[in-house]
Amino acid sequence: MMNYDQIPKTVSLEKYGIKNSKIKYQLSPEKLHAIAVEKGQGVEASSGALAVNTGEFTGRSPKDRFIVEDDITRERVWWGNINIPFDAAKFDALYDKVAAYLSNKEIFVRDCYACADDNYKLNIRVVNEYPWSNQFAYNMFLRPTDEELKTFKLEWTVINAPGFMADPKVDGTRQHNFAILNFTKKIALIGGTGYTGEIKKGIFSALNFILPVYKNTLPMHCSANVGKDGDTAIFFGLSGTGKTTLSTDPNRSLIGDDEHGWTAENTVFNFEGGCYAKVINLSRDNEPEIYDAIKKGAILENVVLDDNSDVKFEDTSITQNTRVSYPINHIENIQVPSIGKNPKNIFFLTADAFGVLPPISKLTPSQAAYHFISGYTAKVAGTEAGVLEPTPNFSACFGAPFMPLHPAKYAEILSKKMIESGVNVWLVNTGWTGGPYGVGTRMKLKYTRAMINAVLNGDLGLYNYDNYHIHSVFGVAQPRECPGVPTSVLSPRATWNDDEAYYTTAFKLTNAFRENFKKFEAFASEEIRRGGPQRYAF
Repeated sequence: MMNYDQIPKTVSLEKYGIKNSKIKYQLSPEKLHAIAVEKGQGVEASSGALAVNTGEFTGRSPKDRFIVEDDITRERVWWGNINIPFDAAKFDALYDKVAAYLSNKEIFVRDCYACADDNYKLNIRVVNEYPWSNQFAYNMFLRPTDEELKTFKLEWTVINAPGFMADPKVDGTRQHNFAILNFTKKIALIGGTGYTGEIKKGIFSALNFILPVYKNTLPMHCSANVGKDGDTAIFFGLSGTGKTTLSTDPNRSLIGDDEHGWTAENTVFNFEGGCYAKVINLSRDNEPEIYDAIKKGAILENVVLDDNSDVKFEDTSITQNTRVSYPINHIENIQVPSIGKNPKNIFFLTADAFGVLPPISKLTPSQAAYHFISGYTAKVAGTEAGVLEPTPNFSACFGAPFMPLHPAKYAEILSKKMIESGVNVWLVNTGWTGGPYGVGTRMKLKYTRAMINAVLNGDLGLYNYDNYHIHSVFGVAQPRECPGVPTSVLSPRATWNDDEAYYTTAFKLTNAFRENFKKFEAFASEEIRRGGPQRYAF
């Protein structure tokens, strides 16, 4: 292991317009931790982890995410409320202001890379105003060896200035915070927000353009793990649906918890070198691997500590989106390198706020394409600025906030891969049962784990009438029995004890599906359209 603190300063920020800065290059996480504590920007929790407060923003701000409109993006990007265009001249002017702001300051610089598969590696330089933001970059991106650093050829740069506040009237932003991608200059410019998730999601968004356009590879907002027999499982889902929790399994090796690519060679590789897990109500009993990963080197965000510096995981007084980042090697059972082959099962995770979807159901190819394009889930409180309670939400490809291209592009690649690989696709409701949000309860984690394990172990039986029931509203196939799960739990209608209320709510959701899908009908085949709910409410 290299000693990062011994690396001489070999970089200059002059070419970035950042002048007279005191550069701290490639510092170790231990050193960055110590500097953050010394500066009063964080405190050490009893576990040894660094606890920081990200300030005004404790989640992403999707309305303040922009892409520079230029010759590369103009005809390719799916412009709209998700991918908001930004003027190239305005970007240049704003960039110069950020560079001037960072000049004459102590700046933390890190060279790292994304994509565990060498054929798809993206070299990144991260320039941070704060030491703990740089430690986050160490945790979350892949860490080059000393030999790799000697020949490091920079491709993308992240400029991260949480303390810089934009002037919307002058700078072209919506408000004082911003996250802007410039594909021509290969820069992610982030300011006005300390939320570290913007750093990793900036590069994720860039890869979601680069990989399908230039590399014939499907980028996925998913987690992935691999079994002892080499079978890879993929878990799609937005924040709060269980990607990290369900893929972190003591019996399977973790590939990664959030962002992956699926190549033409039928391999799956992690974009990242770490994990970024929600810690609300975390316990060792329910999630021992994540709990034990919180140690020296990890960064806790927006948690509350008691007088003994222990984390009060149930305390949401700052935000419900409490987080921890840690290098993936804080998890004992990991895949090295972070690459898997031959995906056998795909799980679409959804936190159904209506409480009407089955806890697990098997999808036909047309249903899989429909649900992938739809990306139904619930926005979980705290994950985004302004979201105070779970709200039904459709997010194309289970990751629309990070997808620069039209969802059709990603769906086409996924459909092709599903057919070629013969993968099984499952819809898993990790949300509510026994009623909607506010009435029912959240699905027990032990039941969801049992269902996932049953799929991976081949315990749900053949796809036939004896083993599966076709849901009368959604048309999906729900298993009649599952080891470790009460039969009544497998039927969402049975958990309500009120058939009329259940069907009224179920039809309400089917109408929401259809209304959302209207914007995709122009490209969707008849087969894909038939993959959606076929029953209508009157």
